[in-house]
Amino acid sequence: MQKLLILILSSALTICCMATPATAAFTCTGTMTNINFGSVNVLSGAAVDTTGTVTITCTGAAASTSYLFCTNFRVGDINGTQRFMASGSNDVNFDLYQNAAHTTEWGNYPNGNLGGGNQSVFTSSPTGTISATITVYAVLDGSQQTAVPGSYSDSFSAGNTNDVQYGLTSGGNACSSDNSPDTSQFSFTVSATLTTACSVSAGTLNFGSTLASIASAIDSTASLTAQCTNTTPYSIGLGNGVNANGSQRRMQLGATGHYINYNLYTDSGYSHAWSTTTSTTSCTGGSNTCDLGTGTGTNQNYTVYGQVPAQFVPVTGTFSDTVVVTATF
Repeated sequence: MQKLLILILSSALTICCMATPATAAFTCTGTMTNINFGSVNVLSGAAVDTTGTVTITCTGAAASTSYLFCTNFRVGDINGTQRFMASGSNDVNFDLYQNAAHTTEWGNYPNGNLGGGNQSVFTSSPTGTISATITVYAVLDGSQQTAVPGSYSDSFSAGNTNDVQYGLTSGGNACSSDNSPDTSQFSFTVSATLTTACSVSAGTLNFGSTLASIASAIDSTASLTAQCTNTTPYSIGLGNGVNANGSQRRMQLGATGHYINYNLYTDSGYSHAWSTTTSTTSCTGGSNTCDLGTGTGTNQNYTVYGQVPAQFVPVTGTFSDTVVVTATF
């Protein structure tokens, strides 16, 4: 009997000390895609929209339970309440929003200079996992025609104002600077490439009415307008028109074989004929045969000086020509 009693006590001791399985901890990871506005021509003055995505992945949650998630973006590079990307000493403005209507700015808790962080509620699966995404709406602001071309960026480094707060169940709770038990930090970059660009427009050069026998030269002017990105060098050249005979510009009477010779000049003294050019910083046809400029992002105006030399025209009617204006930049 004594030996049997020892065996029973030994068996009881083994049952007493069996380990209890551990419960998995509730953990979440937040990640954020980079936001890239791509190549942007700011001369249009239009805003450019794009999006990014916050992805939240969790394990160890209570089954089928709703949790509150607070997603924060740090202030980053900012002037007052305006976010900006930098390219050296130059900058360009952008904003991050929580909604597609771009009415709710995205900041952090506490609010700081911008709006607060995003509050979202997600429900776990029956196995205690959560996989969710939040869309970030980004806008490169319009009306920035004077911005300098270049590669711009703003880096959002991981930290306690660039994170996802989690751990609170939903219902009556609100995000703050410290009311969530845990955080997952993340980093991302906002970038854009502002391209060089130019546009030109021209008015009509009208020599008016005259007799068939043009006894003396007739002078007239027209305006050209160039809009080129800030700091961009450019040149403006003029073609010889669609009716030229060699280098001599001519106006034609409809579809007939009758022409009037005329010339275009860069100066009011009618001494420098305007020609085509292929360089951004010089006139390839010779000095003063084009107009040179450096863009400001705003309209810059130039004058075309036209002259019809004295000549005899055997017929009457309306003569015309079409000249191509080219900006090289």
